Amino acid sequence: MSTDVLERRSPENATIRKPAPRYKVLLHNDDYNSMEYVVQSLMQTVAGMTQPQAVDIMMEAHTNGLALVITCVQEHAEFYSETLNNLGLISTIEPDE
Repeated sequence: MSTDVLERRSPENATIRKPAPRYKVLLHNDDYNSMEYVVQSLMQTVAGMTQPQAVDIMMEAHTNGLALVITCVQEHAEFYSETLNNLGLISTIEPDE
């Protein structure tokens, strides 16, 4: 079973597939880490994230106090948030409504 799809059996025993709920990974501004460190941490944590993308996210968090890092399935969101927290950043997840 893919992590992107939830499957369950219907009463007629047919498989019903629906997209798994998505979660936002949020980066909170802090007064401790340098801008360069935040950019490097984002690029290290999220595979394929470019430096310009990481700079945009860092600046959004710096300016507004909060920035969206990525939206993905819950398991991946928890991994990204935990990794960022372990690197000394402040990250949370919330359902994507």
